Amino acid sequence: MKQSFATFLFAVAAATVLPAHAQLLPQAAASGNQPLDRIVAVVDESVILQSELNEAVRSVQQQYASDPSQLPPIDVLRRQVLDRLVLMKLQIARANDQGVRVSDADIDQAVAGVAQQNKMTPEQLRSAVEQEGSSFAAFRKQLGDQLIVQRLHESVVRDSVNITDSEINNLLASPTYKAGEVHLAHIQISVPSGGTAADIQTAQTKAEQAVAAIKGGMDFNAAAIRYSDAQDALEGGDLGWRRMDEVPPAFVEAITTMKPGDVTPAQRGPTGFHILKLVDQRAPSRQVITEYKARQILIKPSELLTPDQAHQKAQDLYNRIVTKHEDFAKLAKENSKDDTTANAGGDMGWFPQQAWGTAVSQQLGQLKDDQVSQPFQTEAGWHILQRQGERQSDRTTEIERDQARQAIGNRKAEQAFEDYLREMRSGAYVNILVPELRDAENTPKAQDKSS
Repeated sequence: MKQSFATFLFAVAAATVLPAHAQLLPQAAASGNQPLDRIVAVVDESVILQSELNEAVRSVQQQYASDPSQLPPIDVLRRQVLDRLVLMKLQIARANDQGVRVSDADIDQAVAGVAQQNKMTPEQLRSAVEQEGSSFAAFRKQLGDQLIVQRLHESVVRDSVNITDSEINNLLASPTYKAGEVHLAHIQISVPSGGTAADIQTAQTKAEQAVAAIKGGMDFNAAAIRYSDAQDALEGGDLGWRRMDEVPPAFVEAITTMKPGDVTPAQRGPTGFHILKLVDQRAPSRQVITEYKARQILIKPSELLTPDQAHQKAQDLYNRIVTKHEDFAKLAKENSKDDTTANAGGDMGWFPQQAWGTAVSQQLGQLKDDQVSQPFQTEAGWHILQRQGERQSDRTTEIERDQARQAIGNRKAEQAFEDYLREMRSGAYVNILVPELRDAENTPKAQDKSS
């Protein structure tokens, strides 16, 4: 799922890119001897320690080391980060109750993804974590926690989202779908579930303060970091590109009259007050792609055919086609081990260039029509490819239906998970033990629910 209005807490760490050397996400817990911790919050049957909060805050500060002025005052930052930790604890507990698990192999894969995104090997990543005085074991644990939360999210969405053809047809016919795409950023000021009139007034006042700060010259991203209650606040509230039909209907009218750079007044929504910035916009366009027609012969190693023998057999078939001019389709039916094409004489039909993988794509780019490739190897075996044609294909209708299905799924998933988190948070016992970490504005993210 694409990150946007959804309140999904943390992105999987494999998507994280280090802004500078040795600035690592997720937060790695410090190693070595620690002074005695104090408990800063009780979350149902678990606790959050001062050391956890300190390390999480330090990690956020590292991310903004090049421009720390974007961060809110330290007391606000600590409350924001504490809220993330609280929600993470609740989600991990709920996932454990539902039997959600991750294996060491899953975590190894996530570590490799983080390393690759940051242009490191896993060993270099470990060294970078440890050079910061942090525990790599704790780093792995937090990666595992993030994977568990992602799987919880997928479980909630899977059980909640159903998309019909009628919904897709209605969306494709709507004016908002035809209106193109917008790049948005947002600030969300939450109202507690079942909040009182005083809660609503407090949230509205905070939203108006945020609008005033932006009008006074504060950068929108900085204002989001300082004021927003959304889970993407520390990322500046960036929602990325989305089609107009993905924008909540209550905000569409305001956005359609805006120009890039404009910011809306604070607007009341189902969960609180929202401030939107139109970063950019673009009109819909036709989706024309290059397609190729080709056929192939695949020779696979087996118990009866060693890899070297498979290579030699592919070379022999190539020579029979190119030198002896034997029929490609006949040889494919007799020899190819590709279950999807062999009976059709190797015919792959028309397909986008990347449809059969990188190796086939590279060969298509090098061949001319009717030319036969030298045998080349993939994980499947040895291939002989003949390119038969190239065309430009208008796939707008097909792509639009796929996009519409995804847009409806995203919208339903976001709402389903937001409702799930609000229900989970409102029903949890959360006792903030340190007075200065309680949210004086009584937002749901840091309420003291002690009895």
